[in-house]
Amino acid sequence: MMGNVGRIWLVLAGLNGAVAVAAGAYASHGMAAPELARAQQWVELAGQYQLWHALALVGAAVLEARGSGPAGLAVRTFGWLVVAGTLLFCGTLYLQAFVGPLPVPMTAPLGGSALILGWLAAALAAVLPGWHRPEEPSGAGVR
Repeated sequence: MMGNVGRIWLVLAGLNGAVAVAAGAYASHGMAAPELARAQQWVELAGQYQLWHALALVGAAVLEARGSGPAGLAVRTFGWLVVAGTLLFCGTLYLQAFVGPLPVPMTAPLGGSALILGWLAAALAAVLPGWHRPEEPSGAGVR
């Protein structure tokens, strides 16, 4: 059974996926002018990262229901780092593309670091104790 955190990640995954697809469409169709080439690259890159990490949040939502103890904590850490990293990394690229240079330096690298740490937390979850096997459907294993 999926917990509240898993549901939050599914909501965020859906919203991230929608924004990523819309950003990609806008980059392709609404930013075709040569003077917008760099901004278009930022939007396309942000959209790609955002879409991949939206899928990662779907995975975190599914895995959240199977983990407890240290493994569950690592999965939750993965999910929250993906959320933070996506906001910081992709958000910075979108803002730079649409607003211009930002007064706060290093937000994109900080977001990228959060994404890297999130993926390391996912790897760690696989080796920590606390995984539960999904329940077998009724009649499974009976011959």
